[in-house]
Amino acid sequence: MREQATVPLVSRRRVAGALPGTLRSFRRGPGSDLTGLRPYVAGDDVRRIDHRASARVSSARGSDEFVVREDLTEDRGRVVLVVDRRPAMALSPERLPWLAKPRALAAAGRLILATALEHRCLVGYLDEAEALHPERARRAAGPFWRPADGTTESYRVGEDYLGRRPFHAPADAVARALGFLCTVERGLPSGTYVFVLSDFLAPPPAQAWSDAIARGWDLVPVVIQDPCWDASFPDVAGCPLPVADETGRTRLVRLGAREVAARRAANEERLAGLHAGFSALGLDWVQLGSDDPLVVHEAFDRWALGRRLGARIAR
Repeated sequence: MREQATVPLVSRRRVAGALPGTLRSFRRGPGSDLTGLRPYVAGDDVRRIDHRASARVSSARGSDEFVVREDLTEDRGRVVLVVDRRPAMALSPERLPWLAKPRALAAAGRLILATALEHRCLVGYLDEAEALHPERARRAAGPFWRPADGTTESYRVGEDYLGRRPFHAPADAVARALGFLCTVERGLPSGTYVFVLSDFLAPPPAQAWSDAIARGWDLVPVVIQDPCWDASFPDVAGCPLPVADETGRTRLVRLGAREVAARRAANEERLAGLHAGFSALGLDWVQLGSDDPLVVHEAFDRWALGRRLGARIAR
């Protein structure tokens, strides 16, 4: 995978894990995050002796005393991409100035992947892309799940899965994916980043989010919506509009002024409700309205900056 720009990976909590990495954990061991001092005992690494603290203790007690630093070790984090591959997510207008969702999905996924690899995180991938495949023989009995347990698999996410998987997932694909992850939590320790890429026009119930949050994962919804047609609605009253259904067949429709106003109000209310729901659950989301990699990068930069500022306020 070719090199590309990354964004800061800002965690909202400490993570638990077993492999050396760059994220703070609760485990004590070699690291740079001081948690306390204790008396030296036989077998301790002499490099962990805090000489200044030892000198102060020795002076106070009138004898030679040594104390060692106790740090929180650094663990290798995990990142999971949950990708919504409903047919509606396959919309890709050619030569039109609107959002191409497959390209936006791929741009966001590759940015997340590059960021994860820069932070030495392991990357997993999950979708329901073949659950409703038109060819019965190719329908999958379960989700397409690649655990975050190997570097080779991490690279395959960007090279194979993001750009080549089909779009035959059911309407409740995101809810099903979150439910599935809750059954494999053994490989997903607390603090695992779970990026959910979808337009959320068919959002999962709040309980699905709550069940995942209860596992201690760091959930990040990535909302991929066209600002013109999904987040709002243009003034097209009286114009013939080509409308495609999920099978790809198109037909022309004409909307009156009242219908246009009603659709605009409904779309804007839906997006506001989605954001309000995320806020109520304490989730930080990324809003994408473009498939331009630079614009995608800016959106994730804003997300990371918001987390950094939030962390400073919390301290």
